[in-house]
Amino acid sequence: MAPTAAYDEIADWYEGEFLARTAGGDPIGVDRALRGLLGAGEGRPCLEIGCGTGVHAATVRELGWRPLGVDLSAGMLRHARARGRLPVARANAEALPVRDAAVPAVVAAMVHTDMPGYPAVLREAARVLRPGGVFVHVGVHPCFCGGFADRSDPEAVVIRPGYLHGHWTKESWTDQGIRDKVGAVHFPLPALLNAVLDAGLVLDRFAEGGGPSPMVLALRARKPSR
Repeated sequence: MAPTAAYDEIADWYEGEFLARTAGGDPIGVDRALRGLLGAGEGRPCLEIGCGTGVHAATVRELGWRPLGVDLSAGMLRHARARGRLPVARANAEALPVRDAAVPAVVAAMVHTDMPGYPAVLREAARVLRPGGVFVHVGVHPCFCGGFADRSDPEAVVIRPGYLHGHWTKESWTDQGIRDKVGAVHFPLPALLNAVLDAGLVLDRFAEGGGPSPMVLALRARKPSR
């Protein structure tokens, strides 16, 4: 049985209030990074790890992929199903219900800070990818976001001690977001990139988004061909 998901308690708030506040445009560049790194799919399946309420499925579909979603939270998946056209499964991302080398693309969008076991998630992504397949990570920027980063002034980020130490925290510069409710795990940049390499993936391309200091770091990696 999958463990309890923290997002179950806030799923309705996330769908009904948080997404409504952040709707419109692409202020921190998540959609732009996903489009630029994933590329065209030509009808092939793309697995999204931590799909949540399915907000990225439309972009994946517009790029020509056939989106599939996995998430631990039954509450979030309830909203994803309501959006339609997104086959989903409830599962732990560290043990994906997908056979080896089954999909040509895997996406993890804005979820790695929700996953203390993200290195294991990356290993699972590599396992289910076909040789030559692409993995796209889009996440909050390790260097400028976290319990150590005060972003209350939109023109300047104040970096306090704590960046170098990976940790889980509910500290947040705002009580209107997600982190003060469910917490977040922090991976310093070297730890994040090394986890991708340790999973057996080859780094291929990078992007940043948001400003004036980036809020998003995205990367594309590939599973080596046999």
